[in-house]
Amino acid sequence: MKRLVVVRHGKSSWKYDVPDHERPLKKRAKKDAKAVLGVFKAFYLQNIESATFWSSYAVRAHETAKIFKKELEIKDEDFEVKKALYTFSSGDLKNIIRKAPDSIETLVIFSHNPGITGLVNHSGDQKFHNIPTTGLCVIEFEEDHWDSISTGKTLLSLFPKNLR
Repeated sequence: MKRLVVVRHGKSSWKYDVPDHERPLKKRAKKDAKAVLGVFKAFYLQNIESATFWSSYAVRAHETAKIFKKELEIKDEDFEVKKALYTFSSGDLKNIIRKAPDSIETLVIFSHNPGITGLVNHSGDQKFHNIPTTGLCVIEFEEDHWDSISTGKTLLSLFPKNLR
């Protein structure tokens, strides 16, 4: 059985004239992460201890991932920045996930829309119009190998606006 936790990066700032991948987080992103993490930890912490974290290299995704990493006490060796996660395609995201080593039971990815929403809608059994910034979904697959995952069960969805 494989478990995928998908997190869309926090709300980013358009205040600075920088390339897309360099946009930083807004202050709101930290508040949203705190709200999501509070519920996530209460219901899911026992399942995250051995998780592997993969993050897009884009500043907004990487900073979001570091907030989660710190709060969930994820070890450095279980945290990796992957350039390929800077994608907006759900197909690309699923292909990256399918290449995960089978030794990983729980994979947490931090990436971007519309890829995140498409991935969740095609991989889970619940559909969402839009996974918002700092939105989190947990999908569990019956398969034992990442390269064979198809459609799983959406166990949890947390969206900041529903937690305020």
